[in-house]
Order: sequence, then C-alpha cells, then structure tokens
Amino acid sequence: MKITVIGCGRWGSLITWYLDSIGHQVTLYGRDNSKHMQRFLKERKNDLLAIPDSVSLTTDLSCVKEAEVIVISINSQGLQALMDELKQYELMDKILVLCMKGIEISTGRRLSQIANDNLDFSNNVAVWIGPGHVQEFYHGIPNCMVIDSNDCKTKELLVNEFSSELIRFYYGQDLIGNEIGAAAKNVIGIAAGMLDGLALSTLKGALMSRGTREVARLIKAMGGNELSAYGLCHLGDYEATVFSKYSHNRQFGEAFIKNEPFDALAEGYYTVKAMLNLGKNYGVDLPICKAVYDILYKEKNAKEVLNGLFSRTLKNEF
Repeated sequence: MKITVIGCGRWGSLITWYLDSIGHQVTLYGRDNSKHMQRFLKERKNDLLAIPDSVSLTTDLSCVKEAEVIVISINSQGLQALMDELKQYELMDKILVLCMKGIEISTGRRLSQIANDNLDFSNNVAVWIGPGHVQEFYHGIPNCMVIDSNDCKTKELLVNEFSSELIRFYYGQDLIGNEIGAAAKNVIGIAAGMLDGLALSTLKGALMSRGTREVARLIKAMGGNELSAYGLCHLGDYEATVFSKYSHNRQFGEAFIKNEPFDALAEGYYTVKAMLNLGKNYGVDLPICKAVYDILYKEKNAKEVLNGLFSRTLKNEF
C-alpha cells in the first residue's frame, strides 16, 4: 500500500517507521522550514528513532496525489489550514487517517468532521487513536489501539493492513465517543501532572474515575455511546497519559505547577477550551476540565482549585 504521512514530529515519525516496518511503501512529508524535517533530510533520525532508507522523504505536498492512504499527524488546531492546502490537489478516492487527538476550539468540530467538510465524497476518513508512546513502540513493546470510521469497509481495510504483533488494532464502533474521549484524555493528563507537581499523586485514582464519568456524560449528550469513555480511546489510554514519564500532557501539567519551562506540544492545553465550549453547548458539567482551565488560563491557585475539586458537595458516586 502506498502511504504518505503528513507530519514529521515524534508521532508522525513513529507512524512512518512502523508502517514501513510492516511492508508498506511510505513517504514522509514535512515542511521545508520544519526543524524536524531538516534533521531527517540531513541525518534520517531524530532524538527518538531512525528512519530507514526505504522511506522517501519530501517537502513537496503534491506527494499526496500518488498515495492510496494519507496519514495525518499534526497539531490538531492546524488541521483546517492543512485541508485548505490539500484542496489544490483535488483528492479523489483516498483514505485519510487522522492520528491526532483534539477538538477545534473555534467551532467545536471533531477532527473527522473537519476532514469530511473539506473532501470530495469519494474519499473516506478514519481515526487512529489509543495508548502508546514512541519510545516503547520503537523498542518493541506492544500495545492495543483503535481504528474507527463511519465507513465499515475503510475500517476493515485499515485494521487488516495496519495490524501487527507490535500494534493490535480494534474496530472502533463509535466515532463521536472515540474522538471526544481521545481528545479529553489529554486534559486529564494535564490534571494528573498538576497533582504530581503538588505531591498529590495519590489522588490520581479519583481523577481517573471521575474523569471517565465526566467524559462519558459529554459523549452521551453528543449522541455517542458513553461506554466509549471506558474503552481504549480514553480510560484505556490513562496509563500512557496519567502515569507515564513520556506523556507530554502529564509532563506539561507538572512543569506548569513547578513553574518550569516546557516547550513540547501538549494538546490538552488547547483541548480544554474546546471541552468547556462543548460542555456549555450540550449542558454537561465538566468540573475537571473547568479546574484545569481555571489554573491554566485564569491563573487561579492550583492547590486551592484542585482541593476544591476533590472536596465538592458530597453525592452518590453514580
């Protein structure tokens, strides 16, 4: 299968390496001013992995014309701008696979909605989500992930073509729930990092439990299956997001509390704005998201906000 991967950051480069390793013909695209692509062109590696010679590297976006599948791994807030760039190529009969986790702040659109809004009907869109870190996959540590799409044939094709002993893919059954759950888990990851920074890590169990219920309520209100919050897209991704030393969102939350510099992408920083907008639009209370937002954007005292979160009015658990 001929595949173009758009995005040469840590996840895009891992996807490129992985798809090449299971026998696909892969081209990795990055902008010519990207420091990541400049290094790949010079050394064919970054700080996490090496790209094999069998992979083509390019800064010419027209490479998408030759691909059967286009895998996208960029900042989720930049997806609409990328779709605008892709319009000139009049894509037909392609499969777009979105490997980011986020919600567009300005519109509340899920990423699959953004892609579909900008594509001819002959194309199909899927999402690739779930737990896992570059460092672990690259060193042969397996995990389970999810591929979901509104088109069953697309979903079946991708699961069959992308599965291996390293990544076992499950068929997603709820695109709304899977996308919202995947995006929201990054916000929970930031909250977990904040607890770490305050030496309150013991509260992560409560955070995981209540966070899942919070997201499940939103998924249900949006027309999805609330059980999706308990699957690989959300609860199943908590180990990699809430506890892992590799989690950018958890690292960011801890660094923020400790007033330490952090320059890596933490999608949850942007997603929390979109989550609160969705909560308001669908009439769903999102106390954990609001707490994270208040700390990040309103500069409220983190210890007071988080203590208040876990000492809310007593109520039944379910």
